[in-house]
Amino acid sequence: MFFDLKSFAEMPALFMENEVWAYSKLFDTSEKIAGLIPTRSLVFLVCSNTPVSIAAYVGFINHGIVPVMVDKELDGELFQSLLEQYSPAYIFAEEAHFDFLDRYTQTLHIEGSVLYDTGEQQSYPLHEDLALLMTTSGSTGSPKLVRQSYDNLKENTESIVKYLDLHEDERAVTNLPLHYVYGLSVLNTYFAVGASIVVTEKTLFDRSFWQLMRDKEVTSFSGVPYTYAMLKRLRFFRMDLPALRTLTQAGGKLDPELHSEFAAYADAHGKKFVVMYGAAEATARMGYLPPQDALEKVGAMGVAIPGGRFALVDEAGEEITAADTVGELVYYGANVTLGYAESGADLARGDERHGRYETGDLARRDADGYYTIVGRKRRFLKMFGKRTNLQEVEHILRQHFGEIEVACAGIDDNLYIFVTQEQFVPEIVPFLSAKLGLHHSAFTARYIAEIPKNTSGKTVYRELERYYDV
Repeated sequence: MFFDLKSFAEMPALFMENEVWAYSKLFDTSEKIAGLIPTRSLVFLVCSNTPVSIAAYVGFINHGIVPVMVDKELDGELFQSLLEQYSPAYIFAEEAHFDFLDRYTQTLHIEGSVLYDTGEQQSYPLHEDLALLMTTSGSTGSPKLVRQSYDNLKENTESIVKYLDLHEDERAVTNLPLHYVYGLSVLNTYFAVGASIVVTEKTLFDRSFWQLMRDKEVTSFSGVPYTYAMLKRLRFFRMDLPALRTLTQAGGKLDPELHSEFAAYADAHGKKFVVMYGAAEATARMGYLPPQDALEKVGAMGVAIPGGRFALVDEAGEEITAADTVGELVYYGANVTLGYAESGADLARGDERHGRYETGDLARRDADGYYTIVGRKRRFLKMFGKRTNLQEVEHILRQHFGEIEVACAGIDDNLYIFVTQEQFVPEIVPFLSAKLGLHHSAFTARYIAEIPKNTSGKTVYRELERYYDV
């Protein structure tokens, strides 16, 4: 089994507000769920930060059942579109989560969740190495999934455990969602060493979340750039959290000012602040900034994780050896995933990347060998930690509004929608906010007389930057 839960027996695995699950209970619950599903079945796991959702994931991985980790907040129509693309044999979700799930046979009710049998006879064969499928574009419902193997999970888990120096006395909290590789990597690494996780669906905006942090003596906290921006507003630096000893950050580049402030806080209070770099295409993590360098290397992403290697290449594909020269960041490692799937038929495909991943990020390497991300080559934004495909957003808008002329651009946490039909402007932000499950402050809709295009008719996105507020 991938997760060797039995070896930790009665050690605490999950802490809830009024309950504790030992590793033995986590194992028994995972077995109860997975035992009803044939091995090598495809299952949609509609993720929630609950013990039973965690147990389902563990059981699926341990029994060769392949889960698609789906955002609990995904719009119903987008979820049905994914169902049509992949035809899973089973769905595991909270009771009454989607009305249309009632048409399926309910084979198990457990801890407020239901296992649905869709009646599909494994429509698509699954490659023997395929362990897990992660969405690539947050809540846009893109059919493109990342195909992760058992070796990918094993290698990345072992590497993260090594560089974070994780042991059984660590305790994390589920402030990140499980459908997100960063949040899922916390489970994988903590279960690998017999550590504990405080399970909650509360957010850092709830006063009771911080009380839980104190009561359960959480030792490690993880967040995306938006999380750290909010922590500063919440006066985190004044909080009394004596058990907390590690802060980790990934999910996009942190503003250098915030990086500096949190690194200084950690240094002054005897804590570790670890900036990290990753992607679903590399299972979770590719790079990290050793905590002892957090203050000296403000703004840097750091070095490759144990077992991995970075390189920079120029536009001709030639490797860059000079320091402080910008190029596309390429990563090499055993955690580089098999490739993408865009339909059920792709689930039979094997390893198409062979340990090499072109990240699409532009970076430079300093004289000490530390990397700093300076931009993004492809059209993705990180929206409060969710990687959002701007092409998919444009597609969703065109589907909803008809023949709308639209172009999406922006910077992390600020997505601009430009349209040439002024009458749609007031409707766009409320629609996208509801559709993608992101706060309305993430969006700005603008009318412009003409969307800039080149002679081939392609949108020139760079020319839209002059309309930004920042």
